[in-house]
Amino acid sequence: MRSSMDDGLVADFYDFEAALPDDERKILLRTRSFMHDAVKPLVNENWAGGTFPRELIERFRESGLVGLSYEGYGEHRPAVSHLLTGMMAMEMSRVDASVATFFGVHNGLAMYSVQAGGSQEQRDRWLPDMASMARIGAFALTEPLDGSDVAAGMRTTAERRGDTWVLDGAKRWIGNATFADLVVVWARDLADDQVKGFVVDKGTPGFVAEKIENKISLRIVENADITLTGVRVPEADRLQNIASFRDVAEILRATRSGVAWQALGVMIGAYELALGYATEREQFGRPLAGFQLVQDLLVRSLGNITACWGMLLQLARLQDSGVFKDEHSSLAKAYVTARMREVVGWAREIFGGNGIVLDYDVARFFADAEAIYSFEGTREMNTLIVGKAVTGQSASV
Repeated sequence: MRSSMDDGLVADFYDFEAALPDDERKILLRTRSFMHDAVKPLVNENWAGGTFPRELIERFRESGLVGLSYEGYGEHRPAVSHLLTGMMAMEMSRVDASVATFFGVHNGLAMYSVQAGGSQEQRDRWLPDMASMARIGAFALTEPLDGSDVAAGMRTTAERRGDTWVLDGAKRWIGNATFADLVVVWARDLADDQVKGFVVDKGTPGFVAEKIENKISLRIVENADITLTGVRVPEADRLQNIASFRDVAEILRATRSGVAWQALGVMIGAYELALGYATEREQFGRPLAGFQLVQDLLVRSLGNITACWGMLLQLARLQDSGVFKDEHSSLAKAYVTARMREVVGWAREIFGGNGIVLDYDVARFFADAEAIYSFEGTREMNTLIVGKAVTGQSASV
């Protein structure tokens, strides 16, 4: 079984990495090295301080890892597979879920909103700078009073006045928004009551982003409360291919699977820490790994990892083949994040008292899992999507 950083992961018990072609596996290994060398030394200090290390943006620019999913805009002209982008999200989360979330918001939610919702002129205007991280993006959908029901309850409004739109309202939990150069803001058009998308530039009058403090999860991510007061956006900056919330849901369907891959990465990171600790830590004259109850927790963790990796491998194949539905990503997000919660709990348990100290890393994985479990659709909401697909009956309120 492979174990070194260059040769693969101990947690890859069924050799899933072999499903990648050689050229894409080289990109995965580059991601692994980047996270180990550039990110890992920074995470605990910044997690404790609740700050995002801005110096990482330049390191990401140099890495060649941004924009690979967008044909013609990233380092590779042809877009890479969904399997590779999923494994990249996994690999990043294996080291730190906060940095993976920063990357997913920019490279996934924000860039994909422009790719899927923008005109060709808008793609050509924004995506090159986003692919090089010359400009950082954010995605503003959730509101202070509306999370799961934001489709029906969106309170942020947009009113067209000639060639200008005026936005008023508030958004909450918006990752990257404290320093993003452009923010994709979703608002309800007062004229037709449909949701539209707008790209708002940093520094636009009336746009204020305030960092949310006192979080216990994903502390490196700078989430923000946004207020929009008479924010004026030109018609040229309205995403031209977005006509309703149905179009927004298409974007979320594509990015939700990335959260499931993040959850897998968190599982792997926590499992690796627990395995290493159990091998080195001695009690009653022998390593913890030599006790049956500890082996049981490790094997149950590995079983969760292997089952979820197999599910996500097939999900990526469905995406790559174009046979991909909402219920596919919803089942993966709901199931994998639930298994993640189990694994990080078992890993923390193996560490005993040391499991609540940041110095041993596992406490960070344990805490960060809670945010991943909730965002991009709660387990309950994703369950209702899958439930409707399998029964033909909607159980939503």
